[in-house]
Amino acid sequence: MLDNPVLISVIVLTILSLSRVHVIFALLMAAIVAGLTAQLSLSETISTLIGGMGGQAETALSYILLGIFAAMIAYSGITTILINKLLGLKKPRKMVLMLMIAGLTCLSGNLIPVHIAFIPILIPPLLMFFNYLKIDRRAVASALTFGLKMPYIVIPAGYGIIFHGIIASEMNANGMKIAQSQIPFAMMIPAIGMFVGLFIAIFITYRKSREYGEVESSALAEVSATSETVQRKFQPKDFITLGAVVAALIAQILFGSLVLGALAGIIIMFVGRIVTLNKGEQVVQDGIKLMGAIAFIMLIASGYATILKETGAVTELVTAVDSIVGDNKLLSAVVLLLIGLLVTMGIGTSFGTVPILAAVFVPLCMLIGFSPLATAALIGTAGALGDAGSPASDSTLGPTSGLNADGKHDHIWDTCVPTFIHYNIPLFIFGVIAALVL
Repeated sequence: MLDNPVLISVIVLTILSLSRVHVIFALLMAAIVAGLTAQLSLSETISTLIGGMGGQAETALSYILLGIFAAMIAYSGITTILINKLLGLKKPRKMVLMLMIAGLTCLSGNLIPVHIAFIPILIPPLLMFFNYLKIDRRAVASALTFGLKMPYIVIPAGYGIIFHGIIASEMNANGMKIAQSQIPFAMMIPAIGMFVGLFIAIFITYRKSREYGEVESSALAEVSATSETVQRKFQPKDFITLGAVVAALIAQILFGSLVLGALAGIIIMFVGRIVTLNKGEQVVQDGIKLMGAIAFIMLIASGYATILKETGAVTELVTAVDSIVGDNKLLSAVVLLLIGLLVTMGIGTSFGTVPILAAVFVPLCMLIGFSPLATAALIGTAGALGDAGSPASDSTLGPTSGLNADGKHDHIWDTCVPTFIHYNIPLFIFGVIAALVL
């Protein structure tokens, strides 16, 4: 088991990432190590990597289009209203502000389908305000990751519909019948773990003040100046922007496609002349700046996942531990979730991990005697584990893209490590509980 490609490559990815090697290079090296340890030649490894990158092509395209849509929303000026409201607050309680951020982020995957694209638009203008309040940005990262991750785990809307659909279809395809409507119930207990992690991060771990090298008096002057300037009021054209957001949501639900949803919003913004055609090139460039790197990382992660899948590395890992756990449900749940953590940490996407895990989890769960609900909880939790904390996950890349706008927030140590601790540990514990009680 110690020579398994999954285990070795994830260790390499973790060490390189903690050593501050850029995630693109760390992911490429981990993928090469996975291929070589699976007895593939270097050329075969690269070919498999490149061939598998198409697996996340739709996701990458949707992120680019959502980035452009988000840039258009920022260009419209409607986000200024929200920012001014926050900046106009007279030193609110930090914890309340963090809960507000977590709540607003929850909407990005369900009600307003821009996902992480809103973060580099909304968060950078607030960094000065965070510095004035001496907020530890690790708390903000934890709040953002919670909002990006918790809704799709349990809420059957937006990204949740996609996630639950993948779990249900993969379980049915592998011989265990379950309705998609049952998945939210199966994931309810693991979702409670996310709330536990959020409250520990905000109210205990990162509640103390943290300085980011800015003089408080100057920050206070900037906040005061911002709150005293003429505030942007809601304008008639903002109805077109809101209409574009609603249309994007409706198109996403009707067609089950983020690409079509983003396109619908973009077209309405152009037709409504919120963004004129002569500004189109600038908006596209801004959108690619927002989401381009993240989209490319998703492509590499897909290629890495293909290497693990085609070499049978995950199956080998499960087979290696099958003889150890026997029919012990507690030990089986623990080991299966550990495997899910390893795989998702490397791949960086819970959605892409589920099909890989379901193929080997379902037969094993049937043999051990887990119910369909317990199996769904194991697969869903195993897929979600590692999404927080993974250097290649959009749930960590998104928060960093906003919080590091001034170069004072480290992706690994200020986003990945805190979110790994506060979400993967409680998810793991509550996932085991769900597997045993359902």
